[in-house]
Amino acid sequence: MRDARNRSEGDANGEVAAMLRAGGAEAVGGVVHCFSGNAEDARAALDLGFYISFAGPVTYPRNQALREIAMTVPLDRILCETDSPYLAPQGFRGRQNEPWHVRSVYEYLSMLKGLSLEEFAQAVRENGERLFGWSM
Repeated sequence: MRDARNRSEGDANGEVAAMLRAGGAEAVGGVVHCFSGNAEDARAALDLGFYISFAGPVTYPRNQALREIAMTVPLDRILCETDSPYLAPQGFRGRQNEPWHVRSVYEYLSMLKGLSLEEFAQAVRENGERLFGWSM
């Protein structure tokens, strides 16, 4: 989708959502890795039963639109990631992203959601357990 997004015609995210819907993705669910779409893309993914995963770009000062989307995604459908070695959070930009930088994403999103870091982390952990069948 990343490459198709730059095409002059069509809507790659919309096309993928339509293919997933046609393939019965609602029955199995999934996650949108390193979400960078618009509000319509987020709604389509949520309607399919998918989780939305946010990475470093949600912390970038010029990415207000992505933060607004993050605020609308229900807490029980959010995941966090680093996308290492790329897309380091704001405090680490210009350097290789590392797995431990995910804490910055957690801190930023917990602030946006008005939750303590612990409350937010607990919710995201439970989301991962539900989606992937983990037992921690």
